Amino acid sequence: MKRLFGLVLSLLLAVTACSPDSASSQGSADKPLQIGIAQIVDHPSLNALRDGFMEAMTDAGYVEGTDVVYDLKNAAGDQVTLSNIASSFTDKDLVVAIATPTAITLAQALPNTPLFFAGVTDPVGAGLVNSVDAPGGMITGTSDMPPIADQLELIKQITPDVSTVGLLYTSGEVNSQIQAQMVKDAAPALGLAVQEATVTASSEVRQGAESLSGADSFFVGTDNTIISGVEALVAVAEERKVPLYVSDPDSVDRGAMAALAVDYHAQGVQTGEMAAQYLAEGGKPGDIPVAVASDLEISLNLQAAERMGVVVPQDVIDKAVKVVR
Repeated sequence: MKRLFGLVLSLLLAVTACSPDSASSQGSADKPLQIGIAQIVDHPSLNALRDGFMEAMTDAGYVEGTDVVYDLKNAAGDQVTLSNIASSFTDKDLVVAIATPTAITLAQALPNTPLFFAGVTDPVGAGLVNSVDAPGGMITGTSDMPPIADQLELIKQITPDVSTVGLLYTSGEVNSQIQAQMVKDAAPALGLAVQEATVTASSEVRQGAESLSGADSFFVGTDNTIISGVEALVAVAEERKVPLYVSDPDSVDRGAMAALAVDYHAQGVQTGEMAAQYLAEGGKPGDIPVAVASDLEISLNLQAAERMGVVVPQDVIDKAVKVVR
């Protein structure tokens, strides 16, 4: 009888060990969670999204090397490379797509893999989700949709005599196309004209900026290609004594004059928290609503302002969360 009881107990323990409910199917001590993280280019704001995601996962208890292994990839602005990265992620438990072009490519290549995006301007307009409140399927994430009207208003607050905004954007980025139209729609109400130029690569930024001969200010949205080569635009702005306004705070450190933007590290953390929620609760990522950034911060570079011939009003300086002096 004892031998029979022992045999039954052994069988029960074996069945329990094999049960999918006995341990997380999303990774264990024996098999760490495999997460692929891809970004379209290397620049500080996108890096902040990546680092914030990993920080949130660590805070949720996923120790790198033990509970999770990250495969970090950068397409360096090349679509073919990005497609190859997507193909290399087929065995991942979860993928993170940083910026709109990355999210579109990974979503198309990996429709059955849980996907969390970050730094996507308009996930609905890009065809990534059904809606912000109910994304659907295996995808969700965070949006950095810039407040275009508020950003143009900042231009008028700092430089009220500006009449024409030089808008430089990448023709191949869906997020940039959407923002460009938003700028053209919002500008007339503020008495602003828009002169636009497009590029296809960061190496074309200077040429594109120089073509905007009628602009007395420059504006760049959350455009990954332009931002990765923003120093070329800064140089033209300084040569012409024309203020440069951007949509990411890190470009202010690189010479842009002002930004009204989201905190990208905080958005990366939020994306990581959403992924940790999915891993803990199960279901589908598309059951989690897209989080849209709402807390905006002014960043200023007063050295750049001087080189561009601008005196920033004190009341704007007082509201800034970051001031480079």
